[in-house]
Amino acid sequence: MNIDLVVLSIATLLGFYMAANIGANDLANAMGTSVGSGALTLRQAVLVSVIANVFGAVLAGGHVTSTISKGIIQPALFATEPDKLMLGMFAALISASLCVHLATHFGLPVSTTHAIVGAVVGFGIVSVGAGAVSWGKIISIALSWAISPVAGALIGGSIFYFVEKNILSTSDPYTAAIRYSPGLIFSVVIVLFLSFIFKGLKNLHLDIGFFQTLLVAIPFAALAGLLGRRWARRHLRLRRRLGGINTRGYSPVESFFALLQVLTACYVAFAHGANDVANAVGPLATIFSVVKTKSVALQVEISFWMLFIGGIAVGGGLFAFGTRVLETIGKKITEITPSRGFCAEFGAATSILICSRLGLPVSTTHVLVGSVVGVGLMRGMGTLDLRILKNIVLSWIVTLPLTMVLSSVVFKLLAFFLL
Repeated sequence: MNIDLVVLSIATLLGFYMAANIGANDLANAMGTSVGSGALTLRQAVLVSVIANVFGAVLAGGHVTSTISKGIIQPALFATEPDKLMLGMFAALISASLCVHLATHFGLPVSTTHAIVGAVVGFGIVSVGAGAVSWGKIISIALSWAISPVAGALIGGSIFYFVEKNILSTSDPYTAAIRYSPGLIFSVVIVLFLSFIFKGLKNLHLDIGFFQTLLVAIPFAALAGLLGRRWARRHLRLRRRLGGINTRGYSPVESFFALLQVLTACYVAFAHGANDVANAVGPLATIFSVVKTKSVALQVEISFWMLFIGGIAVGGGLFAFGTRVLETIGKKITEITPSRGFCAEFGAATSILICSRLGLPVSTTHVLVGSVVGVGLMRGMGTLDLRILKNIVLSWIVTLPLTMVLSSVVFKLLAFFLL
């Protein structure tokens, strides 16, 4: 039996198991408000997420990745012991996958990036020592626990306050929606355009300045706003005659926000594929590199097939066992309608863009949850399920240390039997 083939086969299964867990938890976060509000059905959300994920992963998924995830540990430390690095990546994949799967089982949205980073730190400590860990990056992750949800809550809540006061609570929401549609569409296009360049395509390292991109984006956004007013008027008139968008009987105004929400959901899924598929296939690519070259490379090329199948596996994970996290984000924290879901997702995209440009560490999962909470707070504290929120925050705090401990134990066991 070819040992290398067995190792690669097991690694591939683990990598795609991790990808499925990312879809079931991380992508479920992104699609939760769309499904919870009724803007998308589960099948539609899966279809959108698979297509957008695959495009994001293949077009901007980072074909070259650091050997050690997120630069937590220097790869040179394993230069003379490549097998130790390979076992460490096995331990990281197993540990992160199990922890994310456990969180998904209980319907708790967690950061899969934090899970894989914690797993890398765990095997790093027991293999090369705690001094080799970049603790500055760990502190940055800890800061994101506070910065991410607060930023999401402030911006998401502010957007909902504006929409509620100027459109939903007016005597004629229909006319108000038409009046504000150019500005809303302009803002959405601007944020999504900038996010697409600086967040969704960040792995391509495009040498484009912020203000240069803004100057290009403004004319497109302005044109979209002008055309959007005509589209909004026709759409709202049509929906007014049809009486809503679905069996929930939402108003024509809510149907307008549902379409905007689908647009933001597509972007989030694309950015997810661009940035998070590597959490699963990065360690897999490292294992393949070690097996083939019998050495440790400073950087490892991620094959096209890994990104492509990884993107599909993420969408498949959402469909297979992502419903619990979908329900938590879309229903359990607070009641979501298309307008509220739009404010939450648009608020999250805006928060991530602003924080990224300011150099603040943020987690997409934490920002989105915070944005949903911010929308709920604008409606009153009584609209939030505080028990669910307490469990979510606890899961965030536990993710990093739990994956560290589990990964160190798994690595020790693998090293004992195989090294």
